[in-house]
Formats: sequence, structure tokens, C-alpha cells
Amino acid sequence: MQLTIEVPDYLAEQIEQNRDHIAEILEQSFQQTSVAPAAVEDELREIVTLLASQPTPRQILNIWPSAALQNRLSQLLSQSKTGTIAREHIGELERYLLLDHMVRLAKGQALQQL
Repeated sequence: MQLTIEVPDYLAEQIEQNRDHIAEILEQSFQQTSVAPAAVEDELREIVTLLASQPTPRQILNIWPSAALQNRLSQLLSQSKTGTIAREHIGELERYLLLDHMVRLAKGQALQQL
């Protein structure tokens, strides 16, 4: 596919110097800027905020991930298992797994308090 775009002169020079690698550079750039959907990131912040607010045992036991978070986690786990996960998504997966572990620990403590 041929694409025509306008860019500043300083970028035009860099593009010209890297003409043979533009497709690879663009692909890497898009992978690096690909992050979790904002709704998923908002949900993670809400869970952390709830855990930090000294919730009741019932509030802790009522923490469940949304379908969007479950889907994103499943996607990343699948990519991790097949070895196709992008390097920049490994940290995202690790954050989800750490938060999941913390919620499980909190739920275990909450059950003991009931």
C-alpha cells in the first residue's frame, strides 16, 4: 500500500535516512503505544483504591473483574503461553497478575474475618 502524509522537515529527513526500514519502525511504534484500554486501566485503579480504603470483608469479597478486564487478561495469557506476547505487554500482564494475587490474598483474609 502506498501512503502519502505530510510531516515536518526534521521527520522527513529521518524517514529518508531509514527508508528501507519504515514498515518495521512503524510496526514497533504501534506496538509500543498499544496499551490496555482506558476502561481496563480505570478499573485497575478503582480496585487498588478500594483495597487501600480499608474496605469491609464484604466489599473485598464483592471484587470481581469486568468482562473487559477478563478478556484482556485472557488475551495476554494466551499470547504469553504461545510466546507471541509483545515485550511491551509483559509489564501489563505482570501488573494484572500481581493485582489478582493481591485481591486473592485480601479475599482470603476477608473470609477469615466473617
